Amino acid sequence: MNDIVNGLGRATAYGALGLVLLVLGIVLVDVLTPGKLGRQIWEQRNRNAALVLSSALLGVGGVVFTSIWTTYDDFGKGLVSTASFGLLGLVMMAVAFLVVDVLTPGKLGETLVDPEPHPAVWVTASCNLAVSAVISASIA
Repeated sequence: MNDIVNGLGRATAYGALGLVLLVLGIVLVDVLTPGKLGRQIWEQRNRNAALVLSSALLGVGGVVFTSIWTTYDDFGKGLVSTASFGLLGLVMMAVAFLVVDVLTPGKLGETLVDPEPHPAVWVTASCNLAVSAVISASIA
């Protein structure tokens, strides 16, 4: 019975950390794009903004998953490792966003929340997932 209780405690801690990192991912995308992200997605039904946010959340989730899956035997060290790699993933996604913004014409953030479909959204979403895959691979 102790194993189950211990496992539930660990799962709760990792779950809470994962939720914090996902919320930070939402905030990051909201900061990098103009306007209120929640309003653009839920009220204006902006598919571009939804795809960018979805890719960021999948990316963060992938990094957190990999970090937990390959975690240290020491619970505290595992939590710190997961938090560190999760934050690194967020920082690297932001850096990648800024690099794409510099290398492409116009303001990427504005393009990504335009109500009309734009191929830059797919490039940005792919970049989020690629950065996440690189960070995840570096964990193992």
